[in-house]
Amino acid sequence: MVHAVQSGHPGGSLGCADFLTALYFKVMSHNPDFKMSGAGEDIFFLSNGHISPLFYATLARAGYFDVKELATFRKINSRLQGHPTTHEHLPGIRIASGSLGQGLSVAIGAALTKKLNNDSKLVYALCGDGELNEGQNWEAILFAAHNHVDNLIATVDFNGQQIDGSTNKVMNLGSLKAKFEAFNWLVLETNGNDMDELIAGLDKAKSLTGQGKPICILMKTEMGKGVDFMEGSHEWHGIAPNDEQLAKALAQLPETLGDY
Repeated sequence: MVHAVQSGHPGGSLGCADFLTALYFKVMSHNPDFKMSGAGEDIFFLSNGHISPLFYATLARAGYFDVKELATFRKINSRLQGHPTTHEHLPGIRIASGSLGQGLSVAIGAALTKKLNNDSKLVYALCGDGELNEGQNWEAILFAAHNHVDNLIATVDFNGQQIDGSTNKVMNLGSLKAKFEAFNWLVLETNGNDMDELIAGLDKAKSLTGQGKPICILMKTEMGKGVDFMEGSHEWHGIAPNDEQLAKALAQLPETLGDY
């Protein structure tokens, strides 16, 4: 998809492929017969919206829209823009997430709505680690704990890379586990590129809901996972592979597929 239009974000998309696969095909109770309210089902908010290639591919294969529409990615008048938006009315998209730092706040609002409506289903959110440079996240993290938003599972894509370099060099995040715990969240850690460990971590998080605290999963991933020349490099945050690189990448990926 990214190669076809020479625009997009392959690195983070590959790193989180296991997570969205686990979420939509193993963990969440959701309905492809899309309704914006999400009443009576688990809902997901993608905060780091630049990994839209992965999100669109997951939604299509989960039955939200025809897989053939993926070929329109980032094209004029397509519903599949570079960052997800709502005015195209694409099934599965509940917020515009081009501007980083806002998704967790929206997820908290949705979780509180479910509580007010006596809806027992859960709200999931995915944020990037570099995205936590945005101060709005920390206000949201404080708010969620204060208001006992315990039907929320927020996952951080902890790959240590962002557009300008490693997170340690751009703005060192220190111990995210200690930070979230200091804000009175329950914190789990998991390998986001190991499907069995990831599903176990998500199931554990589900078992901890309803106990008065919001839940954070620090998900260790590798940028560009599965493609050797992309892995671990911030340079593949937002550039497209050329013809030769595409062929090399696609030749490698089948070897990493499991039985899920």
